[in-house]
Amino acid sequence: MTDFQTVRLELDARGFATLWLDRADKNNAFNGAMIRELIQALDQVKDRPELRFLILRGRGRHFSAGADLAWMREAAELDYDANLADAHELGELMYNLYHLPLPTLAVVQGAAFGGAVGLAACCDIAIGAEDALFSLSEVRIGLAPAVISPFVVQAIGERAARRYALSAERFDGLRARELGLLAETYPAAELDAALEQWIANLQLNSPQAMKATKDLLEEVGSGALGPDLRRYTESAIARLRVSQEGQEGLRAFLEKRSPAWQEKQA
Repeated sequence: MTDFQTVRLELDARGFATLWLDRADKNNAFNGAMIRELIQALDQVKDRPELRFLILRGRGRHFSAGADLAWMREAAELDYDANLADAHELGELMYNLYHLPLPTLAVVQGAAFGGAVGLAACCDIAIGAEDALFSLSEVRIGLAPAVISPFVVQAIGERAARRYALSAERFDGLRARELGLLAETYPAAELDAALEQWIANLQLNSPQAMKATKDLLEEVGSGALGPDLRRYTESAIARLRVSQEGQEGLRAFLEKRSPAWQEKQA
């Protein structure tokens, strides 16, 4: 595995990976190096067949305080083309996380400002502490949440995105759950224990079926039905039924036993 400087990638023997934002002394603030290393780490996990899912976390008190101040000072001195290249790299990170073949679970504590809201929005599921603080804070410094905006709108809806992107209000984990950005919230002291429950639950599921379901839901999108989508969904279930894991799952259900992928975790 690559020896990263700003992130850490840990492989768990139970069949998943944890990708840590690892600049706790800087509150895990983004800079160019972290963005590049996150892209590299996602490339390393996306095609590993033994991995069932990816967990995204931040070391220390905060998930991520947003953009690094030194990085922003440097950006202020760059011309349009250099800033466009920076934005393209951030867009690559968000796109790659959103489209990662593995299911993704973000775990948010402390601050999640600016681009960190985008990271949570790009994950399939996000959980967090009740007292976590979120903010689309870009307008406070004369900017806009441009690159992350499509993913934020997907996560919380257009109306809420307009409110929080234009007001830069801070909102807590409970409000983030109401908006749909977080699936569940917990007291901060119970977040790690709750994560273990999520891990155990995800391990009950067929690894192949989770990846296929992620592909399926991406194709379905908003759910607008047409002939092509109907054919896609019909072929998707047919492929799964004749697959090795699909056959094993059906046999296990009919024989009232655990499927092989659960027995491996016992």
